[in-house]
Amino acid sequence: MELNTPINAINRVGKTTAAKLKHLGILTVEDLLFYAPFRYDDFSQTTPIDQLTTGGRANIVGEIELINNKRSHRRHLAITEALVSDSSGAVRAVWFNQPFLVKNLKVGDRVSLSGKVEEEYGQATLVSPVYEKLSDSSLGGGLHTQGLVPNYSLTANLTQKQIRFLISQVIDLAKNLVDWLPTEIKQANNLPDLSRAVYTIHFPKSLAEAEAAKRRLAFNELLRLQLRAQISRLGLKQLSATPVIFQEAATKDLVDSLPFKLTADQKRAAWEIIKDIGQSQAMTRLLEGDVGSGKTVVAMLAMANVAWNNCQSALLVPTEVLARQHFNSLSKLLSKTGLSIGLITRTDKKINQAVEKKITADYIAQNADIIIGTHALIQEKINFKNLALAVVDEQHRFGVEQRKALLKKNQPVPHLLSMTATPIPRSLALALYDDLSLSIIKEQPSGRQPVITKIFVEDERSKAYEFIRQEVGRGRQAFVICPLIEESDKLGAKSATAEYGRLKRDVFPELKLGLLHGKLKAGDKEKVFQEFVGGAVDILVATAVVEVGIDVPNATVMMIESAERFGLAQLHQYRGRVGRGEHQSYCLLAEAEAAPKAKERLEAMLKYNNGFDLAKADLEFRGPGEVYGTLQKGFEELKIASLFDFALMSQAKEASKQLLAESPDLANFPLLKEKLGEWEKLIHFE
Repeated sequence: MELNTPINAINRVGKTTAAKLKHLGILTVEDLLFYAPFRYDDFSQTTPIDQLTTGGRANIVGEIELINNKRSHRRHLAITEALVSDSSGAVRAVWFNQPFLVKNLKVGDRVSLSGKVEEEYGQATLVSPVYEKLSDSSLGGGLHTQGLVPNYSLTANLTQKQIRFLISQVIDLAKNLVDWLPTEIKQANNLPDLSRAVYTIHFPKSLAEAEAAKRRLAFNELLRLQLRAQISRLGLKQLSATPVIFQEAATKDLVDSLPFKLTADQKRAAWEIIKDIGQSQAMTRLLEGDVGSGKTVVAMLAMANVAWNNCQSALLVPTEVLARQHFNSLSKLLSKTGLSIGLITRTDKKINQAVEKKITADYIAQNADIIIGTHALIQEKINFKNLALAVVDEQHRFGVEQRKALLKKNQPVPHLLSMTATPIPRSLALALYDDLSLSIIKEQPSGRQPVITKIFVEDERSKAYEFIRQEVGRGRQAFVICPLIEESDKLGAKSATAEYGRLKRDVFPELKLGLLHGKLKAGDKEKVFQEFVGGAVDILVATAVVEVGIDVPNATVMMIESAERFGLAQLHQYRGRVGRGEHQSYCLLAEAEAAPKAKERLEAMLKYNNGFDLAKADLEFRGPGEVYGTLQKGFEELKIASLFDFALMSQAKEASKQLLAESPDLANFPLLKEKLGEWEKLIHFE
C-alpha cells in the first residue's frame, strides 16, 4: 500500500464507506493520514471500579458478569444492561437502543469501557460507554477506550470507531511522507518532523505531544498562506498602475449629496484608498468592516474618482442577488454624477437602469464607468476599455487565481481593493494578508440602533408570530431563515419550502409571503427579492442565500429557525440583514434543541453585538477543528490552524520572508517549491 493508494483499497472500505469518506475530502491513504482530530478524550488513566466518581468521564477494565436486554415501558427504549467487575468491585453499564450488544459482548469477555459516570439508584453507572473487547486484537485493543482517544469530524452514518480503525491500518505509512520543510526552519521554530507529527496527531502519548504535532501541521498551512502572500506582493511591486488624481471638489459634492453622514472610519478608509490609487505602483489593500459598517460606500468614492479620471472600475461580488443590489444602490447614489453603471451576470446585462435586452457584456466593459458583476467579469471574452481599479467584495470567497485573472484584464494593471466582513483583528489580518495593506471600519453608520436579540422556545412561538404581525402592521417587513431548502427526516430541521407553505396557510394568511432559496432560477430569485425590496412582500422565507450583503432598510425582524444549527459568525451575518434603517430592529432565535451547550452558545448572541467577539466565542465553544464554515468560511486551506493563533502566524510569516530572501524563486528549496505547486493545484476556488 502506498500514500496515493485509493481509499477504497483499504480493508473494510466498501463503496458506501468510500463515498462517505469522499464527502470528508478523503480520497487516498495520504488524505486519511492528514485528516486530523479536533479533540481528544483523556482516558490515559484506568480507574479501579471502587474509585469511580459521578459527574466525570472514566475508563475501566473488567470482565462481564451479566448482560441482557430489557425494554423501558416509560420511554419505549430498548435498554442493554451489563454488570462489569474488576478486582475492586462491580459497576453497572447501560446502553440505549443497541440491543445487538448482547451478540457482541458475552459473559466472561474482558472489556475496556470509557464514558460518562452518572448516579442511578444511588450507585455509579456508566451511561452509553464506548466499549471494546481487549481479547479482540483486530480492533487494536484499547484504540477507542484507553489513552488519549482522538475524535474526528464526521459525516452521516460514519463513526469515530471506523475512522480510528482505518487510520490505525495505514498509520505506519506516515514514515513515507516527504518532509519538504527545510531543516533550519524546523529547528528555528522548534517543529517536529512531518512523519512524526502525522503519527502523533492521531496517536499521541501525551497532550503536550499532541499539541506539538498540531503546531507543526498548523505551521504548514500558515506557511503556505504566507508564501503565497509574499510571492504575490513581490510580483505586484514590479507592476505599474494608472495613477488616479484625487478630484476633491467632485468628491465633496458627492459626499454632501449622500442621504447619510459618513463615519470618521469611513472617511479615514476612503482617504487611505484614494491616496493609494494616486500612486503609479499598484495598490493592494484590504478593507475590513463588520456587517453593515458601510464598506461599499467607501469603495464607491474610490470608483467615482477613477471615473472622473476617465478610467473604469470593476466590482466583483459572489452572488447575482448581491450584484443586482449593488447595481441598484450605486445607480441611485451616483444618479446626480452622470456616471454610467454597468451590470454583468449570467442572466443580466445592462447599463444604468435601462433594460437593454440585446446588450453584450463586452459592450458594457467598453462603455460603462463602473461595472458590477459576478464571476462573469473575469471571462476571457470580456475586454475592459481602461480598467484602473478592481474591487473584490467578500474577498475570501474568491481565490488568488481569480483575483489575478481580474488584474490581468488591463495593462497597466488595475489597483486592487479587497473587502471582507470576516471578523479578525488587525494584527491577524496583517499577518494573514501580507500582500495587502489594511483599512478597518469599526464604527456603525450614525443613526443605527443595536439589534435587540431574543431566544425563544416552542412554547413561545405564537408570541413571536404575533410580534412579527405587529411589526408588519407598522409598515415594517421580516425575514424567516430556515437551515434547509427541502424537508429532511434525518436532520429534523425546518425547511424553507415547508415553512413557507405552513406560514402562508396557517399563520399569516392575510399577509404577503415570498420564498427565496438557492435552487430557484436566477430570474425567479430576482423577482422575489425585488418584490421584497419594493415592499410588496411582507415576510421573506429564505435560506442562507440572504447571508451576505442583502440590504433592505425597511426589514426590522430576523427570525432564525433551528438557530443552534448555525455558527455564531453566521448568525451574526443574518442579524446584520436587519437594523440597517432608522427603525429599531429585532433578531428572534428559535431554539429547537434544549441541550445546555447549544443554549449557552446561543446566549452569546445576546451578550455580544460585534463579529469579532462572537467569532472568539464560537472558537471557544466549538474548538478550532469545528469552527470551519463559520468564522473561517472560505478559508478551506485552514483545517488545523486557527485565525487566532497570532504567534504561530507571525513565525510562519518570518519563515516565508527568510526563505524568499535566500531564494526568491525557491530554487534552493526544491521540495518546498514542488509542495507549494501541489497546494495551488489542490485548492478549489469557488
